[in-house]
Parts: sequence; structure tokens; C-alpha cells
Amino acid sequence: MSLAPQRLLGFAFASADLLLELAPDGRIALAIGASEALSGSAETDLVGRNWRDFIDPRDCMMVAALLSGLKDGGRGGPIVVGLAGETDGERAAAMSAFKMPGNGGAASCALSRAAPKTSHDLHDKSGFEAATGALIEAARATGEELEMAFLEFGGLAALRDRLGPEAFVALEQRLIGGLRAQSHGGSTAASLGADRFALVRHKGEGVDALIQRLIAGVTADSVSSLKATARLMSLQSTASPAQLARAIRYTLDNFIAEGVGDGSPLDLNDMVDRSIKKTLADVGVLGAAVTDKRFRLVYQPVVDLKAGSALHHYEVLVRFGDSASPYPMIRMAEELDMIEPLDIAVVEETINRLASERDLKLAANVSGRTIISPSFVSAVRQMLAKSPSVAGRLLLEITESAAIDDLALADRHLSALRQEGCMICLDDFGAGAASLAYLQQLTLDIVKIDGRYIRELQHGGRESTFIRHLVRMCAELKVRTIAEMVENAAAEDAVRRAGVDFAQGWLYGAPSDSPALRLAPAPAAAAVAPRPAARRVGSVDSWG
Repeated sequence: MSLAPQRLLGFAFASADLLLELAPDGRIALAIGASEALSGSAETDLVGRNWRDFIDPRDCMMVAALLSGLKDGGRGGPIVVGLAGETDGERAAAMSAFKMPGNGGAASCALSRAAPKTSHDLHDKSGFEAATGALIEAARATGEELEMAFLEFGGLAALRDRLGPEAFVALEQRLIGGLRAQSHGGSTAASLGADRFALVRHKGEGVDALIQRLIAGVTADSVSSLKATARLMSLQSTASPAQLARAIRYTLDNFIAEGVGDGSPLDLNDMVDRSIKKTLADVGVLGAAVTDKRFRLVYQPVVDLKAGSALHHYEVLVRFGDSASPYPMIRMAEELDMIEPLDIAVVEETINRLASERDLKLAANVSGRTIISPSFVSAVRQMLAKSPSVAGRLLLEITESAAIDDLALADRHLSALRQEGCMICLDDFGAGAASLAYLQQLTLDIVKIDGRYIRELQHGGRESTFIRHLVRMCAELKVRTIAEMVENAAAEDAVRRAGVDFAQGWLYGAPSDSPALRLAPAPAAAAVAPRPAARRVGSVDSWG
């Protein structure tokens, strides 16, 4: 094959604004494409110049490292580089490089317009955490597989003393250029101490190949003194952004303190679990409440209006310490993104109660944030597998304490739990703006109508019309309804006339420490009983 067809073959696989061929001595031997629009220089002006004249000086070390690591048939990048030259403003391009076999050592480079760079150096720890989190979120949408590499260069401090300040700075700049060249986009590498670094990259070649690429850019005399070790961690995880942020911070802190360790691959999901446990330990009372189950459960009855107000099931409500209201602790759990382990602990205690009392039916609350977590679904399925008698007697009430970002994923998880014998209830319908979308897109068995509407229902007006239409719509969808905050006989009569299936409230009993199998007759004073303290608006008040 002649030289020209080989060039064209290499370029045919590149979708780029500008294609360059670089001779082994660094000269630009060929330029094809929108050179002037991209760089401000015509194609003919580029040919014969050294590529360093074309690249922002702050990125030359990175490009040099990228090119030096290429072998015949190898590919590197893309990295985002600043462009030098006479332009009307700062310009940048995404650059990929590859070497065609039999092309005399020339490197083919494809450049496409990119947003100007904000940094030409390594991140510090906080900047790296933010950049990594953003990359993981973007990769979830595109399906891109990423990994984090932890690198430790033993002997770097000794080289500083042996080489002297000027020579060591030059070596250090080459090493930094190599780290950036191997990172995602050339902009996701970090310095984490005197001899420790980390970068995010496309998932691919192993640790040894990565180390060889990095060492290739350092002088031979220095290589013998450097003892490079590395460790990789896949960045695939379904954890929430807040959980990922904590897990990444926890992992980096461990690396800074302990180094690479045994070099075995790390798993991000495992680091999420470890960071959750550490966070629980760090937040004192809440952590102890979850890990040691220092909470108590109380039970409020729900009656079947179509069966003469007979007991149907109990809602399980959580209490912490001597406080009647769990609101401060629940709020803390949500703000710290620790609601999932709390939900798991409550569901576990609920299942244990069901397993020991086989005539009970219980409903446990689950945050909207928790229900999109595969680990929660897995944990509940494992619990149910150990207690098969619970099937058909556990109802999960999905709250809107945190918005459900992915309704399709949530519905798949709910369907999996329904197959295990769980009933699914949407809590506090009408309290949040997303309620109708939830009803449309989630497969539900029951909808609980927010108590604000029930309190006003007996007075007629808009609330009465809303409830009647909601009940009719749910019936057509084969979804039953629960009215909460039924406090007196007049409210009960109103929800009966509206066609509601179930009712819950102080008319039937306040939350108690032990669920009875039969309800005690309601006292005559119930019709005029004082209202309990107002509950919180929205799904959070489903906790009691």
C-alpha cells in the first residue's frame, strides 16, 4: 500500500474538523480540513511547522506525552488542548492521535472544535471530586464506562534531592503531562500529595500498560529510581449523586493516607457501602439509630370501610428516643442522603414482626429516593426469601420526601417487589406536584389521599369534588384508596359517601406500641374529639 492511501485510511476513521500528520521529528507534514476556522491559520501555513507552535504552551507537555506513548496501531485521546496562534480569542480542540503501521513512525491527529479549557494543570482534591462526579453523571446518560486510577510514585522525593530543583521541575512537568494525557479529556487528573496522583479515564488497558505509558515520558536515568504502583476502580454505580460524592471523597482520603495498598481492583459500590457506614458513625445519634436500630416502631390502624370499618392493616411509624415527632431525624437522614439504610432497617423490623405474628398486615414507609436504589430492592427480596410467610401481608408506602428522578426505573423496582408479594401504596396523594405523574407512570395497588383534603371533605366544596373524581379515576385504574386523618364520625361519613375504600385516623386509634388483631369499639366522644396536632405537609408526615 502506498503512503497516500495509508494516510487516507487513517483519516477515514476520524470525524474531525482538522486532520494533521506529524512526522517523527515533530513537523506537521500534512494538514487537511477547516484549519483557519479552527486555529486562525491556513492549512498551507501549518505544513512544515513544529506541532508545538500550533498548541498552547501550557498543553505541550500533555501532547508530547500522548504522542510518545503511541505504538504502531495504537490510539490515544481524545484530550482537549488549547490552540496557539493569532486568533480572535482563546480556542480549543478535542485531539485524538493514532499511528498507522508502516507509516514511518508518523502520527495521525484528528482535531474537532471544543469549548475553551478552564485549566491546564492537575486538579486539587476538591476539584477532582467535583469533576469525577460530573463525569459519572454524564457517563450514565451515554453508557460510557469509566474507571479511576490511583498512582503512587515511590522515589519521587529522592529524585528531587538528587536532580536539583531545575531538573526536577522539568521531570515533574513531564510526569504531569503524562498524567493529563492519560486522563479523560486531558482534564481529570489530580495531585494528592508529594508522590500520589489519581485520574479518571476510559475503561481499558490494565495497570501495567498505564504505568508504562506514564514512565515513557520520563528520562531513562530517572526511570530506574521511580517505583510506580497503581490501582484501578470501576466507576459504574447506581448510587445517588450524594452517595457517590461521599464514596469518592472517602476513597481518596484512604488513598492519601494509605497509598495504593495491595493493588487489587476496587469496587465503587463497595466504597459507597463503606462510606455510608462511616457517615453513620460520624453523625452520632442518627448513625446509632440506624446501625444499632435505636428506634421504636408504633402502629396506627387502617380500616376497611367496605367491611364495616373492620381492621385491614396497620401503618408502621418510626419514633426516635422520647420524641413524639420523628421529623428532625427524618429530615437529617434525607439531608445526609442516609434515608435508604433507615428505610431498610424499618422494613427489616416490619418483616420480623410479620413473621412472628401471622395474622397481621403491616405497611412500612419507603422514601422516593430509596425506591430507585437496586440495593434496597435486593435487600427486601432477600428478607422476604428468608420469611416466605410474609408474602401478601407487607405493604410499602412510597413517600415523596425526595422526588423520584427516574419513574421508569422506580416502576421496574416496584414491579419486582410486587412479584415478591408486596402491595404498593402511593402516600399523601395531592401533597406534591408530582402526584399525578406518579399515578400515571407507577403500577400501584393503593393511593393514600392527603389528609388536608379529608379534613375539609365533610364541608363540601372543591375538596369534595376533587376526592370524588380521584376515587372514580382510581377505581377505573383498579387502584384502591385510603383516606388519612379521619378524626370523627362526620369525616368518616363523608369519605364513605365519596367511595373511599379504607380510612385511617384518630377515630380508629392513635399510634400504639403493639398492634392488636381487633379494634376496640370507638368511644362515643370520638365524634367530637379534639383534633391532633397538624401533621407535616407532604410525604414526610407519613412518618407520623
